[in-house]
Amino acid sequence: MMLTVIDRLMSLLDKTAEASTRATARTHGRRSFLAKAGTMIVGGTLLPMLPFDRSMGAALAAEGEADETDCSYWRYCALDGNLCNTSGGTTTSCPPGSSASKVAWVGTCKNPDDGKDYLVSYNDCCGKTSVNSSTFCFTSEGERPGYRMGLHNDINWCMANDDKGYHCTVAVLVGLADE
Repeated sequence: MMLTVIDRLMSLLDKTAEASTRATARTHGRRSFLAKAGTMIVGGTLLPMLPFDRSMGAALAAEGEADETDCSYWRYCALDGNLCNTSGGTTTSCPPGSSASKVAWVGTCKNPDDGKDYLVSYNDCCGKTSVNSSTFCFTSEGERPGYRMGLHNDINWCMANDDKGYHCTVAVLVGLADE
């Protein structure tokens, strides 16, 4: 008798869970859920690390005559995406009509001119579609697996923004890496 009551209770619980899941699925899409969940997970874990002091980028701008539109440029050592300076922006600023991602990944790149290691913040520019003729770079030096969010570059970092469409990526010098 007790087993019958438990079976009925479990059956009722299963039906209730299924009905509520189906009702949620009818009103909310997977992408909406994933975007909100990703924002909560990434935003909650990375926001305490932000903001970065980006004023060092201006002081470190004197870098010689390197070609900043080529994937072999030293500060692109961990970049995975379209270069903003071939998409209407510059190496350090998003094109008009797009905005920098609220979260980013950081790489450590060696400047061949002075032999020093620099922290480079890679911010996706969001809100516009990609430019077909822009230069795409896939230089994953020092990339870590996907479970190390701040060191992984294969993520659409625009998920924290209101405009989630990826456009291009900038490479902003944060400062010298600690040795």
